[in-house]
Amino acid sequence: MDSLIPSIVIDHPNGSAMDACFTAFDKDGDGRLNLAEFTLICRALFRNDRGHIYDVPAERLEQIFSVFDTNDDGYIDRDEFKFCWNQWIKTIVRPVNAFLIVDVQNDFISGSLDISNCSAQQKGHEILEPVNNLLDTVDFDAVFYSLDWHPSDHVSFIDNVKMRPLDETSPIDADSAQVFDTVIFAGPPPMKQRLWPRHCVQDSWGAELHKDLKVMDNGIKVYKGTNPEVDSYSVFWDNKKLSDTTLNAQLKMKGTTDIYVCGLAYDVCVGATAVDALSVGYRTILIDDCCRGTDFKDIENTKEKVVSSHGVIVQSNEIKAMAEGRDRRPELGYKLAMELKNPDSVLSQRNGYRAGE
Repeated sequence: MDSLIPSIVIDHPNGSAMDACFTAFDKDGDGRLNLAEFTLICRALFRNDRGHIYDVPAERLEQIFSVFDTNDDGYIDRDEFKFCWNQWIKTIVRPVNAFLIVDVQNDFISGSLDISNCSAQQKGHEILEPVNNLLDTVDFDAVFYSLDWHPSDHVSFIDNVKMRPLDETSPIDADSAQVFDTVIFAGPPPMKQRLWPRHCVQDSWGAELHKDLKVMDNGIKVYKGTNPEVDSYSVFWDNKKLSDTTLNAQLKMKGTTDIYVCGLAYDVCVGATAVDALSVGYRTILIDDCCRGTDFKDIENTKEKVVSSHGVIVQSNEIKAMAEGRDRRPELGYKLAMELKNPDSVLSQRNGYRAGE
């Protein structure tokens, strides 16, 4: 039966791809799509480049269908399908991809905060080969490199712990604090802070991208952690969300739909960035073998957060087909549909369409 499912073609020879798609899946010819017919569209959409069809739970199919059945009559008519086609199907088949490489800097690989000295004992340099291979083989629409870029008096440095008063609720006092401890600085409001060795100080060798990381000529660098009073794990904004970086504005400007995230450290800056990308509304793909972290339990917690927010975790050898729209994951399709219900989502705003308009 699956061999009888029509293909979805974005470029139709007569220039009427949307109408051709609607007609092909309107099996009973009544000029509208019911849930069963829409399910066939999903079976045509959500498959990989080897023809394997991904299963979509019935409940999720109904939720996606309801996004485009804007008048709640149990059908998607041609006007409603226009929204579905332009904002959902075309994005799934032709995503706009950004590759975000997080903090692949000297200090995290062989410097003062070499992550191999943390409990997981993972080696940061091991991601260089698969990351470079992706840069060589996948035609991303944009490539971003984030850099921790701390002033010398940064709040996260263990040797600066006595520069600021601790809150009375801090579990550890300044004299007893050690690397990797968490203290609470006085507010307002009080602020939890994990203490790290001095690292990635602005304009130092430790803050430079590793020499073996390929840097694309059109790559965009994003600097974070520049405020001495607050740490910044995420590449989107600081830990207190007081200020953002340039990342989101540049992603919007490029019309980005999908973000591929990797780098160091898996359970700290990479994880925070992936979760924030999902919260903003981007379809987010975490590249497992292009990340290394500090703590196994925290790495697993990071993965759970990403998956529960409708992101996906894949290996680097899966990326090319996904970026080219030949391997289309239902989790990302569901994520997109849910974002189209939210007028504040970056994906909802992307082309000016709204559900129900």
